[in-house]
Amino acid sequence: MGKETMNVELAVVGGGPAGLAVAAKAASYGVQVTVFDENERPGGQLFKQIHKFFGSKEHQAGIRGHDIGYSLLSQCEEFGVKTMLNTVVWGIEKNMLGIQNNGRTYTIKTKKTIIATGASENPLCFPGWTLSGVMGAGAAQTMMNVHRVQPGQKALMVGSGNVGLIVSYQLLLAGIKVAAIVEALPKIGGYMVHAAKIRRTGVPILTSATICEARGENEVEEAVIASIDEKGNVMEGTQRVLPVDLICIAVGLRPLAELCWMAGCKFMFLPVLGDHVPIHDENMRSTVKDIYVAGDVAGIEEASTAMEEGRLAGIAVAEELGYLGSEEADEKKNLARKRLESLRLGPFGDTRAEAKRKLTESEVNR
Repeated sequence: MGKETMNVELAVVGGGPAGLAVAAKAASYGVQVTVFDENERPGGQLFKQIHKFFGSKEHQAGIRGHDIGYSLLSQCEEFGVKTMLNTVVWGIEKNMLGIQNNGRTYTIKTKKTIIATGASENPLCFPGWTLSGVMGAGAAQTMMNVHRVQPGQKALMVGSGNVGLIVSYQLLLAGIKVAAIVEALPKIGGYMVHAAKIRRTGVPILTSATICEARGENEVEEAVIASIDEKGNVMEGTQRVLPVDLICIAVGLRPLAELCWMAGCKFMFLPVLGDHVPIHDENMRSTVKDIYVAGDVAGIEEASTAMEEGRLAGIAVAEELGYLGSEEADEKKNLARKRLESLRLGPFGDTRAEAKRKLTESEVNR
């Protein structure tokens, strides 16, 4: 795969919430861990999340996402995790990775690999969707919260899931007006706690509605929205024109699973978890020996769930490599699974928990 070779005990591909949680947990038991990430800084989505997490204390309720990110980075540093940034993992075969870093290509020989590559935003095509000013909600969030740049002055948000609701509120905090949020489904897709914050600011959330067109010469100047019927057809006479220069698309995420496909992992199609998801057992081990998955690549859920899956995978790998006895490992893994179960008790938990059960109970894993 490459001209130079490096030996790594545990390679973690992706330095987001799941990857950092894996690294910190496995390294805390003595595993030699190297994290590979294509970005200039680790942390992934956590450093875009300026809002406070909610839930229980053990899930870091009341702590802002970027503070959780700094905490994980401190743990990784404390336990000697090595991090290679600006590094693209372009290939995987058995216990080998192909990477490129600073213009040099390497072959990485590993004992175990954990793929925690996260997710990518779903696109939405409509007339004018290629105009400047149409972007994924995550791109707008990166511009605001990481680079401190306003992506526009007045926005339309397409999609009312948690991403759409949270980013809409963050647009307001950044001094950007939000004309409306449109949602094709007949009800709001995200948590009501997020929707209530938006409604209190006076921003309308229009359900059974969609964007029909973006207008402008070289950049967005207007958006045409309309109501839709149960079959998704535009209802004549309901079209409205909104003067906006920013259209954010938040119509779901899908697992960024190319490396899993390349490695030969078996998949299951589960729309509630984002698309085709790599099959894994209750320890996050994929169907390929020595390869584990964690976080959104293993099914789209929340950042708290991604970190908990990462910790579970980290414990399992430490046991596999002989750093943990089976009795102690079982106790710690059971605690991690219970925390995951509690996270899946929310309004979307039943369907996601059932989908996860299908993955772990697949015939492939027996």
